[in-house]
Amino acid sequence: MTLALVLILAFSNYVSAKTPLTRDNGAPVGDNQNSWTAGANGPVLLQDVHLIEKLARFDRERIPERVVHARGAGAYGEFVSNGELSDITMAAPFQKADKKTPVFVRFSSVIHPQGSPETLRDPRGFATKFYTDQGNWDLVGNNLPVFFIRDAIKFPDMVHSLKPSPITNKQDPNRVFDFFSHIPESTNMLTYVFSDMGTPVNYREMDGFSVHAYKFVNSKGQYKYVKFTWKSLQGVRNFTTQQAQKMQGKDFSIHTTDLYENIQRGNYPAWDLYVQILNPQDMDKFEFNPLDPTKIWPTNLVSMRKVGTMTLNRLPDNFFQETEQSAFAPSNIIPGIEPSEDRLLQGRIFSYADTQRHRLGGNHMMLSVNQPQVKVNNKNQDGYANYYNTKSDLNYEPSQEPTDPQQDSNYRYSQLPIAGTTQQQRIQKTLNFEQAGELYRSFSKQMQDNLIANLKEDLGAVKNANIRTQITAFFYKANPEYGTRVAQAVNVSLDAVKQRAAELN
Repeated sequence: MTLALVLILAFSNYVSAKTPLTRDNGAPVGDNQNSWTAGANGPVLLQDVHLIEKLARFDRERIPERVVHARGAGAYGEFVSNGELSDITMAAPFQKADKKTPVFVRFSSVIHPQGSPETLRDPRGFATKFYTDQGNWDLVGNNLPVFFIRDAIKFPDMVHSLKPSPITNKQDPNRVFDFFSHIPESTNMLTYVFSDMGTPVNYREMDGFSVHAYKFVNSKGQYKYVKFTWKSLQGVRNFTTQQAQKMQGKDFSIHTTDLYENIQRGNYPAWDLYVQILNPQDMDKFEFNPLDPTKIWPTNLVSMRKVGTMTLNRLPDNFFQETEQSAFAPSNIIPGIEPSEDRLLQGRIFSYADTQRHRLGGNHMMLSVNQPQVKVNNKNQDGYANYYNTKSDLNYEPSQEPTDPQQDSNYRYSQLPIAGTTQQQRIQKTLNFEQAGELYRSFSKQMQDNLIANLKEDLGAVKNANIRTQITAFFYKANPEYGTRVAQAVNVSLDAVKQRAAELN
């Protein structure tokens, strides 16, 4: 064997060898794209140590600012139901008509830090804390009805790509689109965010969405899947990019200014709450997976039903003590409401509560803004800032002591039939592009023009032509006109885009 051949083989082996992706303990990772689930449609397994490690490490990256939703404003109010839903849910707010439930709402931007301009392009958080007769229920959502990803195992990676570069400390479209070029299901959300809906005029004039499906559970343990939508009674208004930039020069806290000034004047903002309800036996009747958070439930397939109205009528006395220390988590549920098997929601159930415990401590629910308006009876002890006056010697359960709080079998979780094997696979019905195409076609010509201009500015700044081509192929797959216009705007070959699009599922 000649020396040249030896060198060629050595170089070939070097090139083909892959650096293994590992966990913190050095163990190689077998699948970093899909959570470990119980069957094709079952819930995510707690034994997925890689998922838990990723989320737990991600939750502890910032002290003390929120990793996401750092910039926000909040207000108190009340929710009034307009009917009885006891046949489908035990949830306290929906047990009778005209029932009033106090609420605290925190609006926010998602990616940008505290003190950032509120006019920047970003989804907006819409988190509602219901202080119910059965404890606190947090309905944590956004002003856009879908999300970028469908599996929580990609959540830390997604946020990292959207956050500033660890080298330059600047948000970089090269990083953003490099990540999303591997995430075809992001096409729908990218279309929303880069439209004018990515720059709402204020918090009052925007809708809110649960994004995820949950479950309504009745007293018999029967459940139905449900999605929630807040519809603004003020209407919906959005800035163009130019309008947002102009406003930023006048007041970069315009969302907070608008909310505070209107409530102070007695112009109380209000939203109607609608639900879409889906029977479990109908879950497989759609071309897409109804538990996929990158999809909406079209109203022609799943109708909407109004269930009440929320009005915000009081501002916090102290921003830090209330708005900044408010802690929302989708794990804060009450009897009658349960999480669905949505893989992203399953991860958020752990991640959101865990990040609040990291940020505010294990006893953050004792803070006034987070404290339930019902008596708390549990065995949790000590920890930082525990100011409950606990006099009982019973810090365990069960006990023979007759006054000791008891569990109630009426509030057991519903039962989900499970079949198949554990797995790490993507969902079966991806349908990554169709709804993005429908969304593009629903826009007015001006909205379409603005969308293309916004993508030209950000996607067009990406240096790697391969990334620009791949992202544009996603848009072309959604709608040929959409993709063609983007290709022209960001200077990539339309023939290459068409070829890539033809290869997409």
